Amino acid sequence: MTSFLSSIVLPIAVAAVAIVLVLGLINMMRGGPPSRSQHLMRLRVLLQFVAIVITMVVVWAIGR
Repeated sequence: MTSFLSSIVLPIAVAAVAIVLVLGLINMMRGGPPSRSQHLMRLRVLLQFVAIVITMVVVWAIGR
């Protein structure tokens, strides 16, 4: 399970954070609606939380 989390799920979570971050930056550079920027920022924070939780589970599982 640790291998699955660290080699598949964690990179997907980190990539999702990066994609939402880039979408937010593109929206800001183009002068998009502020409500969309706010939504993307909230989504990014949520995805970062998920990525951190997955990272901590992997670290815990490796240490066992």
